[in-house]
Amino acid sequence: MEDFSFEELKSIDRKMLSNSVPLELYRAIRLIGMYQGLPMHGKSTTATIGRKIGGSLPVKSVDEALKLFETLNIGIPSIVEKKSNEVTVQVDDCFCKGLPHKEGHLVCDLEGAILEGAFTKILNKRVKAKETKCNVNGDGCCEYQVKM
Repeated sequence: MEDFSFEELKSIDRKMLSNSVPLELYRAIRLIGMYQGLPMHGKSTTATIGRKIGGSLPVKSVDEALKLFETLNIGIPSIVEKKSNEVTVQVDDCFCKGLPHKEGHLVCDLEGAILEGAFTKILNKRVKAKETKCNVNGDGCCEYQVKM
């Protein structure tokens, strides 16, 4: 089977239902299906999936990637710190906002891997994103250290 492109996924021809699904379904897939259902909370799976998704996004700049992240309702990202080979990306209003706090749990690794894949494509070099804060952990936002 040939791979799907991001542009092809925009082709929606539903007659009865809208072009979106409830956040509860996304949370169920992410947190019950992947986080609880896979070994090691699905970390290697979500990293692979996120990188592939990020690399397929139709973006040519970091700003475009951050805007698309918000347009897709993943969250509202902003770069809060820049160093020579590292940026800190804060994500407000993430999919996990409002879930019960579970100290020690960082659950937004897929979303970080999407950023990683997009940044790798845009910068044409290996990028590594690591989740350092999460609403579920009790932090005020989700946050990623993105190293180039």
